[in-house]
Amino acid sequence: MSEYLLEMKGVCKEFPGVKALDNVSLRLRPGTVHALMGENGAGKSTLMKVLAGVYPRDAGVIEICGQPVEIHDARQAQALGISMIHQELSLMRDLTVAENLFIGREPMRGPFLDRRRQNEMAAALLHSVHIDIDPTARVGALTVARQQMVEIARALSYDNTRILIMDEPSAALTDAEIGELFRLIRTMKARGVGVLYISHRMGELQQISDRITVMRDGQCVGTVRTADASLEEIIRMMVGRVIYE
Repeated sequence: MSEYLLEMKGVCKEFPGVKALDNVSLRLRPGTVHALMGENGAGKSTLMKVLAGVYPRDAGVIEICGQPVEIHDARQAQALGISMIHQELSLMRDLTVAENLFIGREPMRGPFLDRRRQNEMAAALLHSVHIDIDPTARVGALTVARQQMVEIARALSYDNTRILIMDEPSAALTDAEIGELFRLIRTMKARGVGVLYISHRMGELQQISDRITVMRDGQCVGTVRTADASLEEIIRMMVGRVIYE
């Protein structure tokens, strides 16, 4: 049994005229937060979208728990326990929280939707991750932070979820809301979920991440333990040179 929940080895991805990923490798252990940092265009989101089945890879190997897997679309990724929360939230604003949580998996009573059962299932799910949101509330009436928590709860509603990708999750949140986000991430860590966390904010990563991988120009520059990393070292890795004041 591999000690790694996820290994991406030699992953390459090209778009017309652009080599977005050039022989990138990444490892994720269960129950850890692994951050991805890099300037815009470094390849962070592209790598995660390859893992989530948004883009097909051109070369390389992806292994889950030591076993090679093929990921051609988001449905295959979900079947393997991989969920991605994009910067642009994908919730349906005119539906309720419960309807969003179980869309496509609605409990039925004969030919009819069992709305009461759906609300009960949603309430139980939200309670299990300590999210205090009314399952009957319309998603469009929630703050961005609350919508994001619904997205996370939906990812965790799948029994097999073991890898959660978060792309700049704190970008639109207040400090208090970021605190709630981090509490939820720690809950996921305790369950053994591996979190891949894209961010530009070193201060946040020092609070929540265990390791940081820095990318530049579609390549992996290196991986460091967050506890051992300095801001100066991370910046040097990101830009390829020492920055003097």
